[in-house]
Amino acid sequence: MNNDKNKTRILNAAVVVAALGYFVDIYDLLLFSIVRVPSLVSMGLTGDTLTNEGMYILNAQMLGLLIGGLVWGVLGDKKGRLSVLFGSIFIYSIANIANGFVESTDAYAFWRFIAGFGLAGELGAGITLVAEIMPKEKRGYATTIVASIGVSGAVVAYFIAQYFDWRTSFFIGGGLGLSLLLLRVGVTESGMFKKAHHSNEKSGDFMMLLKSRKRFLKYLGCVVIGVPLWFVVGILITLSPEFGKVLQVDGEVNGGAAVACCYAGLVLGDIASGLLSQYLKSRKKVVYVYLFLSVIGISLFLGSSQISLITFYSICIFLGFSVGYWVIFMTIATEQFGTNIRATVTTTVPNVVRGAVVPLSLLFQFFTGFFNNNLIHAGIAVGIISLGLAFWALKYMEETFTKDLDYLEETE
Repeated sequence: MNNDKNKTRILNAAVVVAALGYFVDIYDLLLFSIVRVPSLVSMGLTGDTLTNEGMYILNAQMLGLLIGGLVWGVLGDKKGRLSVLFGSIFIYSIANIANGFVESTDAYAFWRFIAGFGLAGELGAGITLVAEIMPKEKRGYATTIVASIGVSGAVVAYFIAQYFDWRTSFFIGGGLGLSLLLLRVGVTESGMFKKAHHSNEKSGDFMMLLKSRKRFLKYLGCVVIGVPLWFVVGILITLSPEFGKVLQVDGEVNGGAAVACCYAGLVLGDIASGLLSQYLKSRKKVVYVYLFLSVIGISLFLGSSQISLITFYSICIFLGFSVGYWVIFMTIATEQFGTNIRATVTTTVPNVVRGAVVPLSLLFQFFTGFFNNNLIHAGIAVGIISLGLAFWALKYMEETFTKDLDYLEETE
């Protein structure tokens, strides 16, 4: 009886491990954006070569996330949430330690790919585990704790990068990840997974999402509503030094500081969106609010010229807050599907969104050329596309706040 009470407490072992795992996940995921310039400069890169090679390495990391999301998601439904949670932590920790030894951009890209592959599994497995062990009236609070603690990893990554060189920063990230493996004791597997695993229904069958038009459109909708967030983080904030020059910001924009400011806003946004969802007893209404805030934030970022450095960083904070619906986005994806493919969906959806940085960056580069190297016009074009698709997808999304998750998707 006491064990059951422990499992349903908001701060139980699963929530703590998922939150700390996501903290290290975000630390490692955003570290490259923070140390991109100093690390590539130390390798002798400058100017356009630095920007182009940086995008090449970032795309390798995002490709790893995309592939890893599918692999870990299927494994999560076939082998269990815990095996994926700790297996992914082990792989991305080793990859980040290896990143500290690279001497070429190709090696850099390879280990960012491996790191991305490992990073793809932790969040989906953690959120799925937490959502399944918590009662429906508490799961919103639990996922909010996971997300808000997790995204603060970007802020810590920035400060670590200020006091240590970029190689040591990668070593620290790897060490933090490996230390999490010591917390395996006390975390138990989801009862819903155990029940589904012993049923006759298929588990972790990704084709179930493709064979059913209804399920596929629902899955696609889950992906699309998250794209504006990674347009902001992967394009606007990652390239903030370049945008700062075009916008004639009074002072040199530090990419790491911009990431830290954005994620400080994200922490506040995730906490606010999670609590607002509990208050309104709705996921969709909250996402609508944040998408409208995103319109304002992106407009401020791309439309403010000749401003002070402090004002620019303040806009980055607000921009981060405006896309701080990641916790709601993840919870929606988790709640949309049955237990036998829930980990597959919850793990692949955020990584498809993260991987969307690749086509977004290609689209951004296309519009940059189309508008005669005008970064602002290119950013506006990609922003309109991202937000337009998100509003469209949200319109058809099912409200899942009070949904019972103990069910299976039937095979067709």
